[in-house]
Amino acid sequence: MVEDSVTDESWSRQPIAAVLETLGATPAGLSRTEVEARRRRHGLNQPRAPRRRPLWLRFLTRFLSPLVLILLFASGLSAATGNLASFVIVLVMVVLSVTLDFVQEMRAENAVEALRRTVAVRVQVRRDGVEVSEPADQLVPGDVVRLAAGDLVPADGRLLEARDLFVNQAMLTGEPYPVEKRAAAPAGDAGDAGEAPAAVFMGTSVISGSAVAVVCRTGDATAFGQLSGTLQAPPPPTAFELGIRQFGFLILRLTIFLVLFVLAVNVLFHRPWLESLMFALALAVGLTPELLPMIVTVTLARGAMRLAKRRVIVKRLAAMHNVGAMDVLCTDKTGTLTEATIRMVRHLDFRGAENERVFRLAYLNSHFESGIKSPLDEAILAFRDLDVSKWRKIDEVPFDFERRRVSVLVGDGAERLLVVKGAPEDVLRQSTHYEGEGGVERPLDPAARAELDALFQRLGEDGFRVLAIASKAMGPEHASAALGDESELAFAGYAVFLDPPKASAMTALHELTGAGVAVRILTGDNERVTRHVCAELGLTVTGLITGDDLRAMSEEALRARLPKVNVFCRVTPAQKERVLLAFKRSGRVVGFLGDGINDASALHAADVGISVDSAADVAKEAAGLILLEQDLSVVHEAVMEGRRTVQNVTKYILMGSSSNFGNMFSMAGASLFLPFLPMLPTQVLLNNLLYDASEAGVPLDTVEAEALALPAQWDLRLIQRFMLVLGPVSSLFDFLTFYALLHLFDAGEGLFQTGWFVESLATQVLVIFVIRTRRSPWRSRPNAALAGLTLGVAVIGALLPLTPLASFFGFVAPPASFYLFLVAAVVTYLVLVEIVKRLFFRYVAPRPGVPRRAASRR
Repeated sequence: MVEDSVTDESWSRQPIAAVLETLGATPAGLSRTEVEARRRRHGLNQPRAPRRRPLWLRFLTRFLSPLVLILLFASGLSAATGNLASFVIVLVMVVLSVTLDFVQEMRAENAVEALRRTVAVRVQVRRDGVEVSEPADQLVPGDVVRLAAGDLVPADGRLLEARDLFVNQAMLTGEPYPVEKRAAAPAGDAGDAGEAPAAVFMGTSVISGSAVAVVCRTGDATAFGQLSGTLQAPPPPTAFELGIRQFGFLILRLTIFLVLFVLAVNVLFHRPWLESLMFALALAVGLTPELLPMIVTVTLARGAMRLAKRRVIVKRLAAMHNVGAMDVLCTDKTGTLTEATIRMVRHLDFRGAENERVFRLAYLNSHFESGIKSPLDEAILAFRDLDVSKWRKIDEVPFDFERRRVSVLVGDGAERLLVVKGAPEDVLRQSTHYEGEGGVERPLDPAARAELDALFQRLGEDGFRVLAIASKAMGPEHASAALGDESELAFAGYAVFLDPPKASAMTALHELTGAGVAVRILTGDNERVTRHVCAELGLTVTGLITGDDLRAMSEEALRARLPKVNVFCRVTPAQKERVLLAFKRSGRVVGFLGDGINDASALHAADVGISVDSAADVAKEAAGLILLEQDLSVVHEAVMEGRRTVQNVTKYILMGSSSNFGNMFSMAGASLFLPFLPMLPTQVLLNNLLYDASEAGVPLDTVEAEALALPAQWDLRLIQRFMLVLGPVSSLFDFLTFYALLHLFDAGEGLFQTGWFVESLATQVLVIFVIRTRRSPWRSRPNAALAGLTLGVAVIGALLPLTPLASFFGFVAPPASFYLFLVAAVVTYLVLVEIVKRLFFRYVAPRPGVPRRAASRR
């Protein structure tokens, strides 16, 4: 019977025909109808793919908060004692609050998920006999996929074809060296990736060569899926996430203390226990920053959507904070500082003269190379067509970033040559001869090496990129190529390329530097070419370290030199990662922009991994941000958006922390001297709901230029200080309001509760106009949505006691004179907060970019 998946553990040892028969597949691929049927049975091709619960169930889980459950239970007791209206009001308030949070967060998550899918890893798959590009998560068992260098293997599969295929399996086996795979090789057990040369496994990456494979296992059934619990551990939390968490715990601890204190005082004064319990629990709901997760998610998501309009896709929301906090950006030279339109311009022999043999050898190597076709290879092949039909490829030693060269063994019947192409320093090191006049090989003595090195230096100083070309005659019996063959080479000459600096790069560099982001260049190119490009762009080289220097340098020495070095040349992937980690250990928030398979480890190591949509799969998978344009100016826009996002989250936290802290003292103090509750439980919940609604516009708010001038580092100490300074000011004003209500208006229980509700809500929401900016409030224009919501909530709160709904919430209509007092009180409070804010940011926390001593002298 034909199955649509492989269950036998020996699948990787079976012949190709047997595997295809078991899967009910053919080399031409599956039909789309069959694909849909199999996807319904097997699900998405995602290891440990989360099963998304229905929306109604996700909504109901929001009510599982302990505070909400206790509040509903207490209100249920209230209804059982005859107070049905209180129960209904509490229930409506809780439902409205939870719904507001749920709807906002779901909309944000869905929008970000849609953006993330636009840059999902794609794979070439055969459907209905035609090769198409599909997202990797759409694969099913039986699909036939094509793999090439730089691709991530999308599922476990049996090779149908393979050509010089080398795969990095470190993700599964820990083995750092690439493993060769062959379609016809006898495979080992499918469960052991290291012993299965005819099988490829999800999560591994193709280093070189190409292949066609039939998918045997997807999702959880793959070897990667079975290990995903450890391999897919979530990344460590960012400083921003840790700060948000610490702030939440701080408020929660203070709230629990206040609630217990208020409850104890009311019980001690023999007030109704049920009403006291309801008040204490409502107070806990009102003071707990339950809106904080939603505000953070929505703010980060809106920032991600704004970036999408600028052709930057955010894969992980946490990256929004990191890119805003980034103060060092490490980037490659090619494609970011240069046009990446590389042209081959010359092919020179040892004397610096044009030589046809140099071009022919370079063409043979690039034509038959099956690994990653670099822009240099494409430039060689595009320079001029060459008839190589009489040549055939015999074997290859793939390129790697340690050797920095690739060798191809070719033959035409008359001769057999090993053609080597790579970095001049490495090829010259393996050469013992050079091809002189008439093709005669001459010893590569010190004088000849000095001449070749001088030619190389002149080309680099003129801004040319250079590849060295060498060859070695091999005997007819030589049927394979190995690393050991790359010795005693005959140096042929140089292939010379031009990659002009990008016109927009100079402006982008100045913008990033002016924004407090130090740009560091990490490149595999030599120092002469890099210096020339930097000079063309007006970038002063303050210090330069080569890969050779790094090898001889201790970690302490490297960190000591980092502040003065802005260019790293001839560095390997491991050295790029080492530089990034050194920056991080120095306390910097570092980003890395890369697009090749050699950049994957550095992208993982960086705080902000940035890649491009045309990058290798492994680079895109490792990155948190994907640029749809390979341009540094786009990175600058991402930095600004990241800072804007962090600033808006900070506004909410500064406002919420100061008002919550103040309300804690006010509630505690009022409970000590009032013979009644300062506010009814339903009024506390209504106040909280209206306050939450007013804050929904915070993610949309504008941010001033001075707040974006420097990296937006998360500063929990600043928030705690602000809370400790402004909270008591808020409480002091509340106590003055209590005095006015009791002695000026002779307020009883109903009027006192109504008056404090209206005043508390008005001051709590309107203070955002002062706290949202470090400028004077009248010199900074808020977003229209934020202003409308804030003013609307303040008006609703003031007019609510005059409406028919007043009795439901226990309000009484205040006298007209109270509203005159309210206007005067709110204006006085906002002026007082503005004075305290200015003093705070002058003496306690200077403005962004202003040193503390300079700030104190203003």
